Amino acid sequence: EVFEEVTKARAQAEAASGVKDQAQAENQLTAGIRRLIAVAENYPQLKANENFLALQEELTGTESKIAFARQFYNDQVQSLNTLIQSFPSRIVASLGGFEPREFFDIEEPARGPVSVRF
Repeated sequence: EVFEEVTKARAQAEAASGVKDQAQAENQLTAGIRRLIAVAENYPQLKANENFLALQEELTGTESKIAFARQFYNDQVQSLNTLIQSFPSRIVASLGGFEPREFFDIEEPARGPVSVRF
């Protein structure tokens, strides 16, 4: 059941269009991965498996990279939004059809790295 949930969330994240849809899908995927790790913690043999340990390490590293990419994206959106709302850039932005962009917001529990406990 948890595997199906993660697989479904991953497919939705890949198919999402737009920042809000992408953020919502990423939140669901992160929640699913956290549940998967929580379920796996109840199985000592699985926790000791080299492949599972490598997966946990990879998930932690990937989550850190994703958090960095989100921050970079949001920094660029902030710069763009400030630029197109400032004079005289506002005039050029309105002529070019530039609009403020949305930030990539995530739910509070998804902000930190995936917790890995042994």
